[in-house]
Amino acid sequence: MLQRGAPRLDKDGKPMKDKNGKTIYEPYRIKVLNTINFKKSMKYNPFAYIHSEKDILKLVTTLIANTKGEGKAGDDFWVKAETLLYCALIGYIHYEAPVEEQNFSTLIEFINAMEVREDDEEYKNPVDLMFDALESEKLNHFAVRQYKKYKLAAGKTAKSILISCGARLAVFDIAELREVTAYDELELDTLGDKKTALFLIMSDTDDSFNFLISMCYTQLFNLLCEKADDVYGGRLPVHVRCLIDECANIGQIPKLEKLVATIRSREISACLVLQAQSQLKAIYKDNADTIIGNMDTSIFLGGKEPTTLKELAAALGKETIVRPLGCMP
Repeated sequence: MLQRGAPRLDKDGKPMKDKNGKTIYEPYRIKVLNTINFKKSMKYNPFAYIHSEKDILKLVTTLIANTKGEGKAGDDFWVKAETLLYCALIGYIHYEAPVEEQNFSTLIEFINAMEVREDDEEYKNPVDLMFDALESEKLNHFAVRQYKKYKLAAGKTAKSILISCGARLAVFDIAELREVTAYDELELDTLGDKKTALFLIMSDTDDSFNFLISMCYTQLFNLLCEKADDVYGGRLPVHVRCLIDECANIGQIPKLEKLVATIRSREISACLVLQAQSQLKAIYKDNADTIIGNMDTSIFLGGKEPTTLKELAAALGKETIVRPLGCMP
């Protein structure tokens, strides 16, 4: 099917024919993000899809939701502090760095250069000096505002924040991962322009790189919704269907409960595949019911998880089935 492509449709949604009456087929573009074997993967750079300050925050939110730092469990102080630092550094990279340096490798270099001396509060590391220079030129720069808030932390606290950032991004010490995120080949924002098959391949035993998959889905949904609204008047010319197998293993897609309620009007659909509904609740907590409620169809292939069985039984309710006498049940 990928070699032959899909029928080219006319404005009424019917297959187009050539002069001999044969259906005209349009080949698919193939895109692959392979987190099992990076050598067989195309390049994916999340920084390539940053166009505004809100995009920076969305990227940081997805990163933090799907990776682990060193902060104390249940204490969101560290999460908020890391968010400030990530927003500052990524903001600087996006607005000030050359295009070829706008990637995770540069972010890692910045964090590695941020030495903190607990006994010398006046010490300035290279990144401090870099932001001082930017502030002198652009006082209200987004990155400067975020960095000044981060710098309110005392020396010991700032050091702990950096340790947590280092732990969260430790996976980028792997050279292959830095290479696969160096630049972008997926062109996520064009999936609704022409027929494309995007394969997101992840390990079913190792979740070290699954945050890339959740990041990809998050950016994909946001990019396509914005393009549908800004370019195509509300609906993409090519329907984008997301078959999200092993949905519970890709991590968390922020605001998924809102996305599934709004993407359908933009010619985007999502099919979530789970082993049990409890998996969805473990990740999305109270929002899991909202996500399920926005799915127009549920297909149950069997299972023994009690919560799933109970909810399906309640949804089906009781009814009388009438069949002709002698027919097998």
